[in-house]
Amino acid sequence: MKIVKLIGVLILVGGLFVGFLFAKKYYIAYTAMKELDNTVLATEITLTDLEEIKKIQQGEIYSKELINLSEIPPLWKKISENDTLKKEHKHLDDINFFLITYKSDSLLVNGIIAEPKKEGKFPVVIFNRGGNREVGKVAKAKTLYALVYAVAYLVKEGYVVIASCYRESDEFGGRDINDVLNLIETAKSIKKADPSRIGMYGWSRGGMMTYLALKQSDRITTAVVGNGPSDLFELIKDRPEMEIRVCAELIPNYQENKEKELKKRSVIYWADALNKNSSLLILCGTKDKRVNPNQAEKIAKKLVDIDYDVELRKFETNHGFSDKKNELYELLTQWFNEKL
Repeated sequence: MKIVKLIGVLILVGGLFVGFLFAKKYYIAYTAMKELDNTVLATEITLTDLEEIKKIQQGEIYSKELINLSEIPPLWKKISENDTLKKEHKHLDDINFFLITYKSDSLLVNGIIAEPKKEGKFPVVIFNRGGNREVGKVAKAKTLYALVYAVAYLVKEGYVVIASCYRESDEFGGRDINDVLNLIETAKSIKKADPSRIGMYGWSRGGMMTYLALKQSDRITTAVVGNGPSDLFELIKDRPEMEIRVCAELIPNYQENKEKELKKRSVIYWADALNKNSSLLILCGTKDKRVNPNQAEKIAKKLVDIDYDVELRKFETNHGFSDKKNELYELLTQWFNEKL
């Protein structure tokens, strides 16, 4: 009887501890989100704005506002010390970040530009972040974080980077691909951008978006995909929650057209449709628990078999390359310097 009671107490304590951790995590996230209030990232699109964009072209910038990183509290706390950029983030002093809205289909979509402060014309890299369903200031913050942590080093090397926050009616690779493709037109209105030299870089879900863009556009000179799914059938088999919480909820008419919709988002079924004048670097973390490393190997093999200009690089690391950041930065810089 005492053993049963002890087990019951242990279960209760364990449950309380898990509940505490969950509550703490939720509180931290909620606090960070509230700190975005009254920042440039909290700016909302109005009905008047949607009327006004009827007069402009696809991809055309409707609004543009400088982002002062020191005025984004959750981010500034991470990258600064004593109100000064930490040593590892000093390069951000040489970069301007802008929040933009631009036309995509009949919508106004948020995006972020990162460009060198120095004068010049620079090649463009369109960055496609991972994640899904983020909206409003949270989507803008996540995109800004991704630019600061994942691609600011490219800007430092002399690139203009543009990223979409994706439309709020996320279709996980449906009509939202237009939000990526229209950035090719956006580049034409950025003074420091050279729109004749466009590359693309996508991570995780952004890798899927990059494959889709290479299928639909011949304007992308070269691309890099990091730990991106190439076969959604395999993805939902490995991670059933991705079907329940993402595919079934975001992809229109999913239950009625499951096979068709998954194939539309799976490059493994249409690899021969990718722009053959482009080149592709596929990055694979062999310890990735979110996207099976086999996905990178299979699509790389298929592309090699059709003589596509592709290179596969594997690293013994996780989904985010958390312990291989320096190697990742060097490889990406070298790739775009040579190919773009």
